[in-house]
Amino acid sequence: MKKNQFTKDLFLAIITLIIFSCSSSEGQEDTTDTTTTTNYDISSILPKFDNIDAVSYSVSGNTISFTTTDLPNHTSPYWDASHPLYEAYNGTNSNWNQNPNSIGEQNITFTMTLNPEEATTKSATPLGPIGISRNGIVFFNQYAGPNNQALTNEINSFDQWLGHPAGTQYHYHIEPSYLTDQFGKDAFLGLLSDGFPVYGPEENGTTVTNADLDDYHGHTSVTADFPDGIYHYHITNEDPYLNGNGFFGTAGTITR
Repeated sequence: MKKNQFTKDLFLAIITLIIFSCSSSEGQEDTTDTTTTTNYDISSILPKFDNIDAVSYSVSGNTISFTTTDLPNHTSPYWDASHPLYEAYNGTNSNWNQNPNSIGEQNITFTMTLNPEEATTKSATPLGPIGISRNGIVFFNQYAGPNNQALTNEINSFDQWLGHPAGTQYHYHIEPSYLTDQFGKDAFLGLLSDGFPVYGPEENGTTVTNADLDDYHGHTSVTADFPDGIYHYHITNEDPYLNGNGFFGTAGTITR
């Protein structure tokens, strides 16, 4: 009789333990952190800005500051006629029409992060400088000022290297052919103010189209400079050319 009672008590104890264990595990929250963080570092491409008279840079912690005179290291009809780099227009645009402006020295500083990351809230690019190319010339967005007009007419004033001045501020809106001729269509061309790189119109031997890119005119993939992959912009041969709906990352500061 005692043996039977002991067996019953043991059975009840086991059932109670099982029920308690199940109810406890069901009530617990899974605290496993499945979040992955992408840690980009653009330090490796900084030497590509070396040996360019127009631009200098300094690093402080995880921030870099570029200062540029914005003077191109190539020919243009927008140089003063007495300048050694003056060259009459010899490009392929049969509708070319020189604007009344000329190239002049600037003092523009970009301060941006060395560790760019996607912004939670994206911001539109402004008129004026939005980034810096590897030869120190500033990038402008896909609009002509002052009212965010399409570049349709303004393109006819781009020189043989596809840049032109606004006032005295020389800049690129579209592919800087001087750089892609020198370094290749798939080359690193510069940085936007959010710290993300800009590449040419080809990748892995294939021409990049707008359909290959996101709303900000970029994507994430391996590049020659970033073998582990990085988000980057591409310049394409159709509007919006360099940037779409704004900066993918958080823009730094631009002073001039």
